[in-house]
Amino acid sequence: MAEYWGHWLNVGRRISNPPLIFRVNWFRKDAEGKFMWPGFGENLRVLKWIVDRVRGRTAAVESPIGWMPRYEDIQWKGLDFSADTFHELMTVGRDAGHAEARAHEEEFDKFFDRLPKEFIYERELLRSRLWRSPNHWQLAPSDVVRPQS
Repeated sequence: MAEYWGHWLNVGRRISNPPLIFRVNWFRKDAEGKFMWPGFGENLRVLKWIVDRVRGRTAAVESPIGWMPRYEDIQWKGLDFSADTFHELMTVGRDAGHAEARAHEEEFDKFFDRLPKEFIYERELLRSRLWRSPNHWQLAPSDVVRPQS
């Protein structure tokens, strides 16, 4: 895996407009243990936001784990998915974030001698953002950053 990641990072270094990296969690569960995202067939809604974000056509909110969409930035036509459910899905818990960062570290240690340094830097930046974040981070409408014209 380390060589695979290194390969794609090197590809990005050689091109003038490297692709951006986005992270999604289709498998987050609610308090009852049910998946919060409505299913595989709805993934295009998020992928459309990603394309629009890359092209500067939509906004994003900075969170402890990176930039994320607001409810109104996703196309919901034809799907009954409430803003309340979306906001719960997008909530970042500091303790859960730290646990995930520790799990990354355990996984990355398996091939530490070959791991691209960017992975270590990004994990440390994530840990720093989580450390500075509130225990329970939530989207706020005033946090939006508009796309550049």
